[in-house]
Amino acid sequence: MGAVDLECRIFYHDKCFDGACSASLFTRFHRECVKTADCYSYHGLVHRAGALFDENAFLDVANGDENAIVDFKYSASPKVTWWFDHHQSAFLTADDQKGFEAGQADGSQRMRKFFNANYVSCTSLIADIAQVNFGFNTAPVLELIKWADIVDGARYESAKAAVEMAAPAMKLTMVIESAADHSLVPRLIPLLTEMSLQQVLDKDFVQELLGPLMERHWAALELIGQRAKVEGGVITFDITDQPTEGYNKFIPYYLHPEATYNVGLSKSSFRTKVSVGTNPWTKKMPAELVNLAAICERYGGGGHARVGAISFPPDREDEARKAVGEIVAELRAQK
Repeated sequence: MGAVDLECRIFYHDKCFDGACSASLFTRFHRECVKTADCYSYHGLVHRAGALFDENAFLDVANGDENAIVDFKYSASPKVTWWFDHHQSAFLTADDQKGFEAGQADGSQRMRKFFNANYVSCTSLIADIAQVNFGFNTAPVLELIKWADIVDGARYESAKAAVEMAAPAMKLTMVIESAADHSLVPRLIPLLTEMSLQQVLDKDFVQELLGPLMERHWAALELIGQRAKVEGGVITFDITDQPTEGYNKFIPYYLHPEATYNVGLSKSSFRTKVSVGTNPWTKKMPAELVNLAAICERYGGGGHARVGAISFPPDREDEARKAVGEIVAELRAQK
């Protein structure tokens, strides 16, 4: 009887360009440098109220299969063999953080689990670690790394560039963030490190989604334009009565470039979401800006210093709205 194929299952931040790029880059690195898997599968993870991980989704590692988590929170499960993250709010509990630090200190996890909140994107974190520690050649994937940093770090030259989306990476970001079909992103992931972003965008199955998504994008721009108000340097809007699986998070700054912060309330099929962001083009000095991840963590959310989010169950709009009120008041008081 022949040997059983070994599988590596990659759990990634779903509906996120950096999440998809991280999964793709990890796949290529693992295939070229680690070489312990015969096949790869993909499982999207989303921030939601309640448990983030389903232990049953992890492969049984006793026979040599592997589970990798990229661009998402730490799991203490002994079934997790690889982990990469760059979010300030990477650990769900203090015990999780202690467990990770213990594995780093004794060397048992030092070459398999990696965390560095100084990285703009998880893709660039994986690229550097793979290159330095495993001899991975990053030259063929420099376009992907560059755009993962631009997209995840909101390093667009202007709000106009971010909202009008001329670059292929921007359109792919919209496709990934809006994917209603759970098979779409796993289908895209392997392509991201095999061809240029324009070639990925030109794929028929991507193009057929693009037209309707662009129409929806312009409709979201109009809707948020009608709802958004700015006061005390903070933009607020509530579109929970118009459920959406995602919208371009730079629309508020495109509409109100003078604002410093944005607090939006939206609803999707699986959560009511509070999105909190800093205008990437604000004239304020970094030292003057509030750490939004720290604010979101108080409500069970998290993120980065300049952008964060909180997920509530779909039926807890009142709790989400209360959180919005408190956060908006805190940000307006920072002037």
